Amino acid sequence: MITHQQHAVWRQGPAEESHRPNGFYKSLIAMTGHDLRRPLQIILSVNSVLSRQFSGIPEREHLARSQTARFELMRQLDRLIDAIRVHERAETIELQPVKIGELLESLAREHNGAAQAAGLTLRVVNSRALAMSDSVLLEGILRNLIKNAIKYTPSGGKILVGCRRVSSGIRIEVHDTGIGIAESNMYKIFNAFERLESGVPEGLGLGLFIVRHAAASLGHRVDVRSTEGKGSCFSVEIDAP
Repeated sequence: MITHQQHAVWRQGPAEESHRPNGFYKSLIAMTGHDLRRPLQIILSVNSVLSRQFSGIPEREHLARSQTARFELMRQLDRLIDAIRVHERAETIELQPVKIGELLESLAREHNGAAQAAGLTLRVVNSRALAMSDSVLLEGILRNLIKNAIKYTPSGGKILVGCRRVSSGIRIEVHDTGIGIAESNMYKIFNAFERLESGVPEGLGLGLFIVRHAAASLGHRVDVRSTEGKGSCFSVEIDAP
C-alpha cells in the first residue's frame, strides 16, 4: 500500500478546460525544434565518429551515447504522436463506456518491463468499473502518468495504479513513492517544457501537458497530491455510465 501525507495539491479548474489550438500547435513546433534537435545532433556526431572505425573502449562509449540518443528520440516522437492524436481526436469525441480493468491490465503489460528495468514494483489493481470516456485518449492520459511515475521514482520504489468509486463516478489513481513535487512547482508541471529541478536528465517534455489537454477535451478532472521527497498521486475523475 502506498501512502504519503498530502503536502501540495493541484486541481484542474474551469478556467483551464479550453485551450487555443494555435497555442497547441506552437508547442508542438517548439518541441520539434527543441527536444528533438539535441538527440539528433548527438546521433549525427556519433555516426561521424564511428565512420572513422575507432576501436576499443572509446568506440563502445560513443556507441552507448548513440543508443541513449536514439531511445530519447523515440520517446519524444511518442510524445509528439500522442499530442497530435489528442488534438485530432478532440474534434470528434464521442464518449462511450470504457472497461477500466481491461485498460489498466493492458497498460500494466506495456510498462512492466520498463518498471523492472528501473528497479521498481508496478502493481495494477483489478477493476470492473465502467467510465464514460474515449478509450484512446484515456489510455494516452494514463500511459503518460505511468511513464512519469517510472521516470521520477528511484530504484526500489513502488507504483500503484487503481480506481475507486466517488460521488461523481470513478477516480483512477496513479500513486508513486518518487521524488515528489515541491509546492512551488505544483502549478507549473502541466505546462509544456517546464522542468523540475530534480537531477533527473531530460525534463518533463510534453507528458503532463498532453494529460492536461486530453483531460480537458474529455471533460475529465485531473488532481495531483504530492509530498516532496515522498511521492505523488495523480488522479483522473470520470463520470460513470
